Formats: sequence, structure tokens, C-alpha cells
Amino acid sequence: MLKSLDYFSSLVQQDESIPLFEAALSIAQDIDPQLDLSATQLEVDTLAARLIKRLPADASHVQKLRMLNHFFYQELGFAGNVNNYYDPDNSYLHCVLGSRRGIPISLALLYMELAHQVGLEVKGISFPGHFLMKLSVQSGEIVLDPVNGASLSREDLEERLEPYLSQNAERDAPLSAYLQEAEPREILVRMLRNLKALYFERAEWELALGVQQRLVVLLPEDVAERRDRGMAYANLECPQAALKDLEDYLARRPHAQDAGMLRQMLPALREAAGRLN
Repeated sequence: MLKSLDYFSSLVQQDESIPLFEAALSIAQDIDPQLDLSATQLEVDTLAARLIKRLPADASHVQKLRMLNHFFYQELGFAGNVNNYYDPDNSYLHCVLGSRRGIPISLALLYMELAHQVGLEVKGISFPGHFLMKLSVQSGEIVLDPVNGASLSREDLEERLEPYLSQNAERDAPLSAYLQEAEPREILVRMLRNLKALYFERAEWELALGVQQRLVVLLPEDVAERRDRGMAYANLECPQAALKDLEDYLARRPHAQDAGMLRQMLPALREAAGRLN
């Protein structure tokens, strides 16, 4: 795990130069340390080359988009994994590439990688509840659903946003605020938090720890992610590492809502840590 974490850390150091697809793909090294990232990248490159051969030299952005949509959803058969939506494999790009099934954010990352290779700057949108994509063309912006490639109208987007708005509509940001391009770090955090929710709920602490290690790398100033790493360590009976993270959290958030509960954990952790010395 440490070797793959070091590699991930090296990829995400600088916001302006994060190789999004490579970094997202490398997350799967937590479940498959021997995963050949280059082989998976080559598989995607080969798919892109197939599509490029079919594109007319003077194809417009809209023509390319239509051909990409047909290739990705009809010919290759990518779709949402409606039968097993909460399968963690839906978040690992090599698994999605193999099964042709995923969730919106993983499908979007594969789609965006192919799009970039055919000259389309498709961007991700961290929309509430459902990751989206967009492409700027002369007539404006086309917003796409990664699950099926459908173009979404303003009415579609407003309807999707409605459940996430507060009752005081005056305080809610305009629709355009929810359609901003998501930066690579933001996309990676969203991917990892999807996995985090699954692994914490299932009490799969070894896998949860791997996710937390990456979240701490991505968000070094987010003390709540250190707290959650500490909880994973505690459940894995690593009291020294758990103490370090939980005490750091309490020092920086002494009046947090969960501070009392965490303080009650410390004596047992200190005793367990003492037995290791």
C-alpha cells in the first residue's frame, strides 16, 4: 500500500498538473497492488485510436460528440450499473473498463479520457447527487449525463437540482454555480468519498484505511479526514496511529460535536498502545 500511496502522492502534488485519469486509475492499486496501469491506459488508447480512424478530418465538435456517444454507449456498451450500484468495483476504472458498467463519475472519467484523445475538451461537473460532464461549443455549453450520454436541458438540470435546494430559495445559488468545471483534485476526492462511504458502512477497515490515506494526501488540511483515518486505524487495532490522528483532531477541534465521543475512546487506545511498547 505504501508504494502505491507514494505514487499517488507524486501524481497529485501540483493542482495545475494532476494527470486526472492516471491518478483515478491508480486508486485501484488498493485492491490490486499488481495492477498494470500502463496496460489499462493502453487499452483506452486503443479504443480511442479506433474512433479516431472513423472521424472525418473536418469533423466539428458536435459531429465528434455524436460519434463518441455512439461508440461509447452503443458500440462499447457502457452504462450505469443499475443492478449493483453500490458495488465498489463501480469506482475502480479498470473494473469499469472490463465490465462496461459503472457509476456516473467513473463512466465520466473514461468518457472524458476518450474525448480528450479525439480533440474534445469535455469537462467534469461535480453536480449534487449525480456527476455530469460538459462541452463548450460555439452555440454554448452542452451538459451530458455520463450514464447514457443524454444532453440535458436547463429544465432537466433544474429538476435534478431541486431535491438539493434549501426551502429558502433566495439563499440558493443560481444554476450556473452548480455547473462549474470540477478540478482534478475535487473529482478524485469525490471518487474516494464514494468508496469511503461504502467501506465504512461495511466495516471493511483495511480498504477504508487505503481510501483514507489517499484522502489525507489530497486534503492535508482537512482534519476531519485525519479523524476518519484514525477511526480506521482504531478498528484495525493500530492504537498508536489511531491516537496520533484522533488527538490531532481533538487539539484542533476541541469543541466539535463528536469530541466527547472521541475523548472516551482515548484511554483504551492509550492502554493498548502502552502494551505495544
